[in-house]
Amino acid sequence: MPTHFPIKYAALGLALLGGATTAQASEDADAYPSKPIQFLVAAGAGGGTDNFARVVRPMFEEAVGGARITVINLPAASGALAHQRTANGEADGHTLDFASTTLITSLAAGQNPVGLDQLTPVARMQSDVMALFVNPERFEDFEAFKQYAEENPGEVTIGGTHTASPDHMAFLSLVDASGLDMNFIPYDSTGNATANVLGGNIDATTTSLSPLLSYIDAGQMAPILIFSDERLEDYPDTPTTVEYEWDLTDGNDRAVFVNADTPAPIVQRLEEAFKEVYDSEEYQSYAERVNLDYREGWMNGDDYRQRLENNFTLYSRLLENE
Repeated sequence: MPTHFPIKYAALGLALLGGATTAQASEDADAYPSKPIQFLVAAGAGGGTDNFARVVRPMFEEAVGGARITVINLPAASGALAHQRTANGEADGHTLDFASTTLITSLAAGQNPVGLDQLTPVARMQSDVMALFVNPERFEDFEAFKQYAEENPGEVTIGGTHTASPDHMAFLSLVDASGLDMNFIPYDSTGNATANVLGGNIDATTTSLSPLLSYIDAGQMAPILIFSDERLEDYPDTPTTVEYEWDLTDGNDRAVFVNADTPAPIVQRLEEAFKEVYDSEEYQSYAERVNLDYREGWMNGDDYRQRLENNFTLYSRLLENE
């Protein structure tokens, strides 16, 4: 009597096992959530990513039919601790990693050991538009700034938050696209970079629009180049990078990730829940209130993964050539 199964029976056994596994994953997704949920925020309290997670929390609770959710801030090492806990935790969708573009910029810089092989994007929900800002008393518009930079190569200084931040990547992308010879100075906060522009210590700053709206309204700072496909309704006289034929439209994204081994049905359940949140009147009112509605924020997990992979390639090249 043979002591092994014929290949066809072994294959049948694997198929049945696979079917059972898929069925179990679907049942788990139907039962989600089955225990308390953790929102791990890869940033400190009070910032954009933290506010995003805390605003979404009650809406997500409602979308999944009730859950006990704890928000935990893990800002250390550019949020790497949050990514590590998510990647090393249970792959059941109950640990969610709320992260900004810093996840992929720090990965490109070698500061973050957790890659897209360990995390699965569920969805992107925000994309804050980046811009080049100046003191309007110094430069009237981007053409004036560009002319000054061309006439003074190597002397223009642009500030932003720390090295390998979205601000820094916006600067490197602008230099790469425009060919302008400029220098970057890192600061520990957007406020410090802005203060140094106003004080005349640096010439400009690259950052997202929402943090500087009060300065813009006061006439102290002005966006002279917006990293966008089309001009924004609120800034009809400000040109975009695409108008200069520069493929440069990156923003500071905020998205949600889970352990890469999370079963597909649970990832889909999460994506559907966050889409319900995103489409709600309450969330859209919040996005409008904090000026995060300049462009479409939503991107499903598969599309966002492709964007992240493309940006990782770009950012790695820019940092290597800096």
